[in-house]
Amino acid sequence: MARKTKKQRMKDRLDKDFDAFEETVLDDGEIEDEIRLPKIAIIGRPNVGKSTIFNRLAGRQLAIVNDTPGVTRDRKETHARLRRQDVTLVDTAGFEDMRGETLESRMRAQTEMAISESDICLFVYDARAGVTGLDEVFADYVRRMDRSVILIGNKCENSRAIAAGIAEGYGLGLGEPVEVSAEHNIGFDDLDDRLAKELETFNFYAPDTDEDEDDEELGEKPIRIAVVGRPNAGKSTLINTLIGQNRLVTGPEAGVTRDTISIDWEWNGHPVKLHDTAGMRKKAKVQDKLEKMSVNETLRAIKFAQVVILLMDANSPFDKQDLQIADFCEREGRGMIIAVTKWDLIENKSALAKSLRERTARLLPQIKGVPILFFSGLTGRHVDRILPAVQGVMENWSVKVKTSDLNNWLIERVAKHPPPSKNGRPVKPRYIAQTKARPPTFIVKTSREQALPESYKRYLINGIREDFDLPGVPIRLTVRTSDNPYV
Repeated sequence: MARKTKKQRMKDRLDKDFDAFEETVLDDGEIEDEIRLPKIAIIGRPNVGKSTIFNRLAGRQLAIVNDTPGVTRDRKETHARLRRQDVTLVDTAGFEDMRGETLESRMRAQTEMAISESDICLFVYDARAGVTGLDEVFADYVRRMDRSVILIGNKCENSRAIAAGIAEGYGLGLGEPVEVSAEHNIGFDDLDDRLAKELETFNFYAPDTDEDEDDEELGEKPIRIAVVGRPNAGKSTLINTLIGQNRLVTGPEAGVTRDTISIDWEWNGHPVKLHDTAGMRKKAKVQDKLEKMSVNETLRAIKFAQVVILLMDANSPFDKQDLQIADFCEREGRGMIIAVTKWDLIENKSALAKSLRERTARLLPQIKGVPILFFSGLTGRHVDRILPAVQGVMENWSVKVKTSDLNNWLIERVAKHPPPSKNGRPVKPRYIAQTKARPPTFIVKTSREQALPESYKRYLINGIREDFDLPGVPIRLTVRTSDNPYV
C-alpha cells in the first residue's frame, strides 16, 4: 500500500474536522449554540498537588495552593488552551473513602460528578511518598468509570528519591506514569504530548485560529455576579437553588467554601457568571494563612464583579462585618443588592422587613435606595426575585445621562439650594457632564474647586440619584475649576 503524501494526510485531517463540524449542524441549517469543549478533570487523593497542576496548565494562579490537606472542596473550572486545543480544566477535591453525611463524603460526591462529566482524567499521585492504599481504592473506582486516564507522578524534582514511587505507579493499572514536578514546572512538555495524543481521539471541533475569541467579544458578555457575606450565611445554597443543581458543597459547617468558584449560567437567554466566595470574618479574627488567602480571593471577586449580592442571615442581619463588606463594595464602585436569607425561619416577617428597610436607609446612606430582598435559599421561596433585581441594578450601573439634561438639572438644583459662600465670595457651579458609566461618574466645574464643601457634593449626588432614578449603585462626583485663560 502506497504511503500517503503530506498533502493527502492534511486533506484527510481537514475532512475529519469538517465531518466533526457537520455533526453540530442542525436540520434547518443552524449551528448549535454551544460547541462543547473536551473536559479534563484533575483527580487524586488530598495533598498530591492537583491545584498546582491545575494552575500550571491554566497558565494562571486560579486555585488556592497550601500545604494543608483538603484545601480544595468544590469543583473549580476554567478554560485553557493546550497545544492549540481549547479545553475545560476541572480542579477537584481530594478523594476520601468516606460515605454518609460528613463533609468529606460531600466532597467525594463532587469529585465523582467531575469524573462522570469528564472526557480525560489526570490521575495524580505523590511519587515521593509512593502509592498508598487510598490511591489504589481510587484507581479501582476510576478504572470502573471507563474514562481515558493519564497517570501523573507528581513531586518528581529528585529522580533518585522517586524511583521506587514511579515503579509503584505501574501497579495502579492506569498506564505509564508521567513524571512531573508542578511546583518546579518540570515535565510539563511530556504531559502536553500525552494530552495532545489523547485529545486526538476525540472529535471536538476547535478551530486553530482565534476567530472564536473574536466572536465572543462581539456577542453578549455575561453579567458577573459575586455572592458575598459572612461565613455560613448560605451563599453556596443560594447558588445551588438558582441554577437548580447541587454544584457546590454545602453544609452546616462554617467556612466550607475556600476557593472562589465561578459558574457559567444562563437566565432568560442572558449569560450570567456567578461567583461563589468564601465567608469573610472580621479582620482581627483572620489569623490563619489559608483563611487570609480565601479572603483575598473574595476581595478579588468583588473587584471583578459588576453586581454584588450581599447575603445576610435573617437571624443576625446588619452585623458590623456586613456593613464593612457593603462599604468595600461601594468604594470599589460595584452595584449591590442586599439579600436576606433564611426567611422561612422568621415568624413576624412583616415587622422585621419594615425594620430592615429602615436600617438599610439609615446605615447605608452612601448607596441610598439599594434593593433589599427576603427569601429562603433552602426552600427556594422568592429566590426568583433576585435576578430581576440584579438586572435592574445592572441597568442603573451602566446608565448614561445626556449632558443637556444634566445641565438643566444643575441649574434647577443650584437655584433651589445654592452652595455656601467661602470667605465672603460665592461659589458658582457652572457645568456638569458624565465622564463614564459603571459606576456612573460625573464631573462638575465650578468657579473655585476647593471652596465647594463635601456636604454640597453629597447634596448633588443624592439629587442625581433621586432625580435620575439611580438607586442601589455608587455615584462618583469630581469637582474641577472652570478653565480660565487668565490663570
